[in-house]
Amino acid sequence: MNSIPSTLDHLVLATPDLAATVADFSRRTGVTPALGGAHVGFGTRNHLVGLGGARYLEIIGPDPEQRAYDGPRPFDVDRLSGPRTVTWAISPADLDATVAAARAQGYDPGSIHPMSRRRPDGTLLEWRLTDGDTAHPSGLVPFLIDWGSSPHPSASGLPVTPLLELSATAPDPDEIRPLLAALGTWLALAPGPVGFSFTVDTPRGPVTFE
Repeated sequence: MNSIPSTLDHLVLATPDLAATVADFSRRTGVTPALGGAHVGFGTRNHLVGLGGARYLEIIGPDPEQRAYDGPRPFDVDRLSGPRTVTWAISPADLDATVAAARAQGYDPGSIHPMSRRRPDGTLLEWRLTDGDTAHPSGLVPFLIDWGSSPHPSASGLPVTPLLELSATAPDPDEIRPLLAALGTWLALAPGPVGFSFTVDTPRGPVTFE
């Protein structure tokens, strides 16, 4: 079975030190992530790498240019001791219908919120995503995203390291599987501490990140 869910949009590799993590990715893979942009008002910035097809890796961390920001940052990047794959996103054909169907099956993925950022070339990207306290705290159950009429990040000429494999571990995989099914997706799960593992193909051979 292919270990990559068909609706995968992106993986989120969060870090307390964005520059160091981008440098480490470049060193290990031989591929330098592209600057994505700043999340103004959220205190974060990202760098991106294509994963093949309409999929990408988001490396996200504190934005040094938003030093005045003193609120909580997305994915608790300030609380991390080092880089870690914290969650993933799927892009269903109909975001609103998928949220409604999941709620009907007993899982609430959270409210839908609009977000935006500008690419380095000035292009404004606008999207909607689920984000809320009702989402599963492990990060193993994906949030949902809809790019609307904005160009998908993977279509902006990103450097690419094709995704070869994606898996995760959970103390009780059987708790997670019905929640994934409620969203119309799945993830290769095995017993263990909460965590992700993904492998990409690179000029230096396959490289695995967690």
